[in-house]
Amino acid sequence: MALASQGANLVEKAIGHTGDAVTEQDMTNPDRDRMKYADPSGEKMKALVWMGKNDVQLVETHKPKVVEDRDVILKVTGSTICGSDLHLYHGTVVELQKGDILGHEFCGKVDSVGPGVKNIKPGDRVVASFQIACGECMYCQKKLSSQCERTNSNKVENIMYGGRTAGMFGYSHFTGGFAGGQAEYARVPFGDVNLLKLPDDVPDERGLYLSDVLSTSWNCVVDTGVKEGDVVAIWGGGPIGQMCAEMSFIRGAKRVIVIDGGPAAWRLDLIKSKTPKVETLNYTDLPSGTTVTSKLKEMEHGGPDVALECAAGEYAKGIAHKLELLAGAETDTSEIVNEMITSVKNFGRCGITGVYVGYTNHFNIGAIMERGIRFIGNGQAPVHLYWEDLLKMLQDGSLRSDIMLSHRVDISEMDTLYKKFDARADNIQKVFVQTRFSDPPAPGTPELTSWK
Repeated sequence: MALASQGANLVEKAIGHTGDAVTEQDMTNPDRDRMKYADPSGEKMKALVWMGKNDVQLVETHKPKVVEDRDVILKVTGSTICGSDLHLYHGTVVELQKGDILGHEFCGKVDSVGPGVKNIKPGDRVVASFQIACGECMYCQKKLSSQCERTNSNKVENIMYGGRTAGMFGYSHFTGGFAGGQAEYARVPFGDVNLLKLPDDVPDERGLYLSDVLSTSWNCVVDTGVKEGDVVAIWGGGPIGQMCAEMSFIRGAKRVIVIDGGPAAWRLDLIKSKTPKVETLNYTDLPSGTTVTSKLKEMEHGGPDVALECAAGEYAKGIAHKLELLAGAETDTSEIVNEMITSVKNFGRCGITGVYVGYTNHFNIGAIMERGIRFIGNGQAPVHLYWEDLLKMLQDGSLRSDIMLSHRVDISEMDTLYKKFDARADNIQKVFVQTRFSDPPAPGTPELTSWK
């Protein structure tokens, strides 16, 4: 996949961008062109950069400056690591370049604003959406911000998918090439659109997660149509899977079953301890001859009504898919989605939120047609559609984001955090990453963990 990533970079360079983005592309680190992108003060910052497959490094680079009229520069007060970051770490997502600053979930305090920004001022506490929306195109007018037509001119993505997503922070040149928020400062294009003010009663340790995980989980549950009385099965017990379980109950689900196993089996106990109504299924404990599908049909007549994919397509279990991934014969395994398809009731619904980047083999399309299975790509979640309502739910207590927060780490140990998170070590679920600009830990949130 690393070779594929570099090949995609070369293809994009050869064929050129589509040319229809209205914000600067390929600004993944101010040091790529200091005269153009770095703050004239010469101030330096810490940032986490991709240096190759399974290699991220904390470096010192220059603070970004306002480049366009609607830019906002943030002092980052909180960021985190996401399962999606591991796809970058592993080189699964194409068009990464050495020195790209990572991180798509962050919040902060406004440091400076461009002359076109009227609704945000220095000192405001804000959270950034992981996607970059213009606020004006066809999709943005419907608040479908993840599909903005004007912030990503990558032609390779357009050819592969028949269309493009919005630009995204810290997520390779495939999504526009924007520096991410695993840093002490971040530049937010169209900051008047892509920042949400945080009220005083929502600390960073809760508000940060509006950036992605809460919006993505809510989109998964709502878009797949979870409703009153449903039985829901969730593949993957990470933060997205955990919050989908919580949100399925909010939507009226009768039963929720979370499936995980292997080195991540401890997450099932964690989720059960936070939400006792959840049922769990450890696939590594199943006796010989029992499959996830057969066990789910044993637990619920006909199987669940809804299946939610909150894992990803890069984690093969069987030897055939491992070999095909290794050989480049597919980019994603179909094992989990096939389990979902065969597990749900006839006319059941399957929602895909875990990242799938390209093509898969051995996909059970026959079962979808014959049994009337609704197979739904939830897409990159349109954060702007949901984050105001989710903020209200955080304020009134109907949504508990703190149940997934397990650790607080300093940005100086971000490279170690990637290794720990990738290994599913130290019971790391969701992390709050502090910087020199962060406030002290909010009451009831984890104290600082250090591995030094």
